[in-house]
Amino acid sequence: MRFSGITSRDGRFWLAEIPLLDAITQGRSKREVLPMVKDLVESLVGRPGFSAHVHPLPHGDFEVSVSDIRPVIGLLLRRQRARSGLTLQEVAERLGASSRNTYARYEQGTSQPTLEKLNQLLHAVAPDQDLVLHQSFESADRVS
Repeated sequence: MRFSGITSRDGRFWLAEIPLLDAITQGRSKREVLPMVKDLVESLVGRPGFSAHVHPLPHGDFEVSVSDIRPVIGLLLRRQRARSGLTLQEVAERLGASSRNTYARYEQGTSQPTLEKLNQLLHAVAPDQDLVLHQSFESADRVS
C-alpha cells in the first residue's frame, strides 16, 4: 500500500505534503525534500525497524511505501481523531463498542483493519471528511 504526497515551491524552500497524514516538511531543494519525507514518516511512526521509501512521480508528486502498514494506519487514525477533538471513548461509542480497547489496538498499530473496517474507523473519527484512496500509477503498470 502506498499513499500520495505533493511537492510545491514556497519562496526559497520546497514543501512536501502528505495530505492523508496531515503532515508537511520542507527542504532547500526539490532533491532534498524527498529524503525529508522519509525521515518525517519514520519519525512520526517512531518504531524500531520501521522504514519508509519515497517514490518520486512525474510533476513533482511522490508516493510513500512502508515496511508495515499497521503503524501508519494507527498514525492516520490518531491524527484524524485529534483533528476532530474526540477521545478514545467517544470513538468507541461511535463504533458501538462497549470498550475503547478494541479501537485503541488499531491506533496502536497492533491490529490491521480490513478495508471495510478502516472505512468504518475513519468515519467514526472524521465523519465530516471524505478521505480518498487511489491506485498507484506504478502499481497499475505492474498489475497488467
